[in-house]
Amino acid sequence: MASTEDPARESGTATDLQAFAVQLRRMNGELNRVVHAFAAGQDLHATDVQALSAILDADEPLTPGRLRAHLGLTSGAVTACLDRLERAGHIRRSRESRDRRVVHLHYEDSARSAARAFFQPLAVATESARTRFEAGELEVVMRFLTALNEELTDVRPPSH
Repeated sequence: MASTEDPARESGTATDLQAFAVQLRRMNGELNRVVHAFAAGQDLHATDVQALSAILDADEPLTPGRLRAHLGLTSGAVTACLDRLERAGHIRRSRESRDRRVVHLHYEDSARSAARAFFQPLAVATESARTRFEAGELEVVMRFLTALNEELTDVRPPSH
């Protein structure tokens, strides 16, 4: 007799899709709590902190247009966000290419130091969790997180 259970769900195991969802929501909530505290302490919005993270993590200097696409915001919202971040001393805009119309966004070193100090407990907690795993297990975790982030990049909410 065939099971009517969802084959992606192995109830009661560590690979249960619902168990993953619960843990991912829990981690997201904890990270949001820390991000909101940082934003409040810096007189920023949570979206501003998302923008800072995107600028920090980018392989090459971001432009406002690429940041807009990454955050899914309007041009006006990104401009307001960048204005707040620049006024607060977190970023600077520069025109470093041949095409002077192209603006690059840079995370200021002083702001990086402030963020590093604030988020130090998060780094300590991450390192504490990492020490509970063997190198091979951590490689699997990194592969999973990388694959999940790649998948999430393409996820868009349904339009109404």
